[in-house]
Amino acid sequence: MPVSTTPPPAQASTEPPADAATPPAPAASPAPRRSLIHHADFRRLWGGDALGQLGAQLTVIALPVLAVDHLAATEWEMGILSAAESLAFLVIGLPAGAWVDRMRKRNVLITADLVRGLVLAVVVAAALTGHASMPLLIGAALVISVCSTFFDVAHQSYVPWLVGLDHIVEGNSKLQSTQSVAQVVAPAVAGALLRVVTAPLLIAINAVTYVVSAFAVGRIRHREQPPAPETRRPLRVEIAEGLRFVVHQPLLRRIVACTGIGNLFGTAAGSLSAIYALRILGLDTVAFGTVLSAGAIGGLVGAVAADRLARLVGEGRIIPLSAMLFVPAAALPPLAVVLDVPPVAVLIAGGLLFSFSVVVYNVAQVSFRQRLCPPALLGRMNASVRFFVWGTMPLGGVLGGWLGTSLGVVPTLWVCAGGALLSTLPVVFSPLLRMRDLPRPESVETTA
Repeated sequence: MPVSTTPPPAQASTEPPADAATPPAPAASPAPRRSLIHHADFRRLWGGDALGQLGAQLTVIALPVLAVDHLAATEWEMGILSAAESLAFLVIGLPAGAWVDRMRKRNVLITADLVRGLVLAVVVAAALTGHASMPLLIGAALVISVCSTFFDVAHQSYVPWLVGLDHIVEGNSKLQSTQSVAQVVAPAVAGALLRVVTAPLLIAINAVTYVVSAFAVGRIRHREQPPAPETRRPLRVEIAEGLRFVVHQPLLRRIVACTGIGNLFGTAAGSLSAIYALRILGLDTVAFGTVLSAGAIGGLVGAVAADRLARLVGEGRIIPLSAMLFVPAAALPPLAVVLDVPPVAVLIAGGLLFSFSVVVYNVAQVSFRQRLCPPALLGRMNASVRFFVWGTMPLGGVLGGWLGTSLGVVPTLWVCAGGALLSTLPVVFSPLLRMRDLPRPESVETTA
């Protein structure tokens, strides 16, 4: 996401001005030795997230199969579809953060789930009646992208309020574990089901899970109080505060650069994964689903081990160390066409390594920035980070489609492996590699 953004002139503090609305402090942490499993509201959020993730992972395999096998999508069309799935983070990501900070985040989560479920229902109806098309899929992806932008910003900003700052790592680890389990189970189930049902029916399951997720989140009792309308300032001022916080934190800048470059080339490679597996390697849908599921086991292991690894090697050091694993993970898939090893085994190995490294990296860096950021800025900070690190994803989709058409799929995958190497440089050549403990808010404020 090499998007150039010029922040307003620096101020002496990253805190909002005195006249800004001050939200209540984050929810008091449960007793130190009491797991979040005993936190009723977190269980509701966790359960809703689990259902949404499970359904979304069914669509991860069903949508490309629908596009490639049923609509004969080209490399360029798959690139555009991939770009549409994340375009909103680039276009409205920054104002979304300011808007979320003005709203009750629980309501944002519910609305986003319901709209995503409705859009998927339209896609299913069109497919079952023979009216599906690539423009329809791309349009649906754009709407879902907008909803996901608001959902993700609100979700990352809501967790600290709900569980308390002392339990952020545990909360993020549990949520990442759920996502990893969904990534393990759903693609294999989807691949097997596609032998007996059509792709639209799998997408219909996702529509239902979004509705059930909205119901689960709606049962959360915790109600954060948004700032009073009369205390709001111009949108550009509030957006600038979030940008300024990210840009003025040296460690955050490096993390954002690593994640943004990684997402650029990761999305470029991912946009061609279905064509590579189904057409070039000749895998069927069952094998494709098995590859995605088996590879995701690495993410499950990473989610379970992330907290322990951070304590073992250091919460600062774990960020560049996990990023180094991006490179071999990206190099393994294009090797599947030349190694004297079953392609499925090579793809699974690459997926295992990739998902493990990404989950460990994400748990560490997301927890760091949630803990570092003042509560009043959480939505805008998360939106600013998402703007930079997810804003590169639509560019990556277009890049993947263009390179795939111009160079071919396999050469494009090698270009993306080189991009993975490039992405590690900002964090490998940084103070993070020598830091065991990451700075806390008080240490940042005293050195500002």
